[in-house]
Amino acid sequence: MGTIYYGGSATPIHIEDRALAHLKVVIATKLRRGESFTVSWKHPDDQPRGRSTVWLHPSIPLRFVFDEPDPPELSRAWIEDLANSANSSGGITLVAEHFDAAPVEAADNAPQVVEVAEES
Repeated sequence: MGTIYYGGSATPIHIEDRALAHLKVVIATKLRRGESFTVSWKHPDDQPRGRSTVWLHPSIPLRFVFDEPDPPELSRAWIEDLANSANSSGGITLVAEHFDAAPVEAADNAPQVVEVAEES
């Protein structure tokens, strides 16, 4: 389970490592271009029902932390899907690549765990 630390937020956002690696590519590309956008996700079943959205801006500090020391192989198609959603007015909506992602327990006091939603 990877983690995003955004700005001065004391609440880390937990995302499965493989999904985070793909998301990182798209986020880094957009921020490198000086573009602001949103990232949205549905809350996992073990959290209160709902969804969250974060506004990402190039001037706000962002750090990606991965549990696995070696980067996963990336899927061009998944990156393209995420990039296409990033370029829409709704921003990035984190969706599954086509694999099962089981929620993982987090040890933080008030973590955000991002569940990768299946495409409808």
